[in-house]
Parts: sequence; structure tokens; C-alpha cells
Amino acid sequence: MAGHSAWKNIKHRKAAVDAKRGKLWSKASRAIIVAARTGGADVRFNASLRLAIDDAKSVNMPRDTIEKAVKKGAGELDGEEFQAIRYEGYAPGGVAVIVEVLTSNINRTAPEIRAIFDKNGGNLGVPGSVAFNFAHAGVVLLDRASATEDRLMELAIESGADDVTADEDGWQVTAPASALARVRDAIEGAGLAVSEAQIMWMPSVWVDVDAERAAQVSRLVEALEENDDVQKVYCNANMPE
Repeated sequence: MAGHSAWKNIKHRKAAVDAKRGKLWSKASRAIIVAARTGGADVRFNASLRLAIDDAKSVNMPRDTIEKAVKKGAGELDGEEFQAIRYEGYAPGGVAVIVEVLTSNINRTAPEIRAIFDKNGGNLGVPGSVAFNFAHAGVVLLDRASATEDRLMELAIESGADDVTADEDGWQVTAPASALARVRDAIEGAGLAVSEAQIMWMPSVWVDVDAERAAQVSRLVEALEENDDVQKVYCNANMPE
């Protein structure tokens, strides 16, 4: 669930790792399979696969499980065919929600997603109904102490990034989704440690919610994240601390 920065989103996801490890491994495996099937099994030439593997490592997926997923995607092992789908809708309070799904059975998943929205006070919309409130962007996160603003800004500009911002959690470098791999490689190539790099739906318009609405939005997002086919959920709620 997106908070006021990408750091909030990452911290929210990682907080649930231990409690939901098996489910997260299953989701990460699907992402690897789809990335390998789409762009090949060599991470040197497949940025999406590299990101999917990094995501799997962030939830402590074992190396042999990662390798097995890559082989399934490459056709070396039998595996299910997954389809990438994006659902869009609204949570209580007019909060926009984007749900990224990888499913082997759209006829099962679509009604499940609709039912989750309905049961939690939301409304499932049509494609494009809320995406205009977000930017599809690459995000690189670094700890605050790992870089100076001048050095990071220089690397960001040279590699094609759009912006560098900071908060109490650390640095956030935003780039076009197509430039994420290049920006990350430039930062790491300069000897700076990257905490996270991923493609996200970043809110361009925020909706302020009070504590009651925040609880309702959180319930909807958590219910969506519990679904086996859901990969990631983003919303533009500006939650109270």
C-alpha cells in the first residue's frame, strides 16, 4: 500500500514478510516465471527478471526456488501460464486503488477481486478509471547516509532519472520505468548501496483521509493483498501517522 513516499510502501510490505512468507514466495515465483517467459532467462538482458529476482531475495526466497522459477519461465520445466492484469477501483473516501495481478485463471480472479472491493466498501472500476492519478515510474531507494545530495543528483541526471528527493527514511530517485535499470546500474557502479529498486505506480494526486477512513482503506488493501493472485496494491491515500 502506498504511503506518502516509496519508502512507506516498502516498509509496509516488508513488515508482513515473516507472517506471510509462503504466500510472498508464491507471488515472487509467479513474477519471475512471467519475466523469464517474456524476456528470457538471462538477467543481463532482462531487466524485468532482475527486478523480480531482487524482489524474491528481499523476502528471503531460497536460491534453488528462484532458479526453479526461472527455468519454468524459460520453458525448461513445466509450469502454469500466468497472465498479467491490472484492476482499478476506489476505496472508501474516494481513494484510488490499483491492483496488479498475475493469474492462471481470469474467470476465477475477476469475480474474487470485485467481491473484495464490494465487501470492504469499495468499488471496482473499468480499466483507466483511476490510473490517471498515478505515474508508472522506476524508483531507487538509498539510505540517507549512503550518498550526498550533490553526488546522487549528478548520477541521477547522467543516467536519465527525473528527480531526487529525501525524507527521514532516505533518498528516493525517480525515473521513467524504462530507465530504471540504467539508473540503478549507474548508482551501484559509483559504489553506492541501493536499498530497493522497483517499478511502481506513484500517486500524482493524494487524497487526505482521517483515522476512520484510513482503517477502512487499510482493510481493503490488506484483503486484496491476501488474494493469491494479487502481486501488488497501490493507493493514493495520505494516511495520518
